[in-house]
Amino acid sequence: MPCTDDVIAHNREAWNASAPQHRDTPAWQRLCDAVRNERFNCFDATLNTLLSQLDLSGKRVIQLGCNNGREVLSLFALGAREAVGVDQSAAFLEHAQALSALSPHAPTFIEADIHHLPASLTQHFDVALITIGVLNWMPDLGAFLRHVASTLVPGGHLVIYETHPFLEVFEPSAADPWQVARSYFQREPLVEDGAIVYEGQGQAIGLPSYWHLYTLGDLFNGLLAAGLHLRGFAEYAHSNREDLYDLYEQGGERQVPMCYTLVAQKA
Repeated sequence: MPCTDDVIAHNREAWNASAPQHRDTPAWQRLCDAVRNERFNCFDATLNTLLSQLDLSGKRVIQLGCNNGREVLSLFALGAREAVGVDQSAAFLEHAQALSALSPHAPTFIEADIHHLPASLTQHFDVALITIGVLNWMPDLGAFLRHVASTLVPGGHLVIYETHPFLEVFEPSAADPWQVARSYFQREPLVEDGAIVYEGQGQAIGLPSYWHLYTLGDLFNGLLAAGLHLRGFAEYAHSNREDLYDLYEQGGERQVPMCYTLVAQKA
């Protein structure tokens, strides 16, 4: 297993190499057309409701792991006066800048590893946002949460909308996708060499990426250690990740938790 810095570097290289497969799609052109609208908002009903309850009006918001920036642009529709996106993938930030150039809004995008954030981001934001597919890329969840907390002003809120850790025990591409494929408590990361995509299977790119597994206990203990106090937590039966996982929405009597929302507040 590579050291933490090497894992972060490998994941960055894999994301950069995957970027062209995200832009060469009809979905990208639809997104380019959509962001021209000042009321553009790509959040689903679950996250829209949560952020509206928190009330972003006039607030400074940062998204850690912003990908192509579409969610950062969506923050303006909810009233944010300042929106900043941070990602370590230069290739995806190029996508974000391209979308921003088409938008009537002016977000800021910063290329940085979460472990080496610019000092200007320290205690500057009212709200920090983390959405699907961020936490599991982090080799040290506790350290990640400490860095996230450092961006918040005292009393600021962290909002997380992520895949449920329990879902990781299943393998949707298996012959029997309902068969438990791995332990909920597995510590070894899942290593892939395919492009990181949101639909179907990515083509092999010959670069390893590391998807880390964690429990809800890891998350809650990490929040506490970072000086963040839980204010709300809800679990849902719908999917907010790749389409391969949609089948688990049809669990019926054996429905599994698929995602969650969490709100924590800095002391």
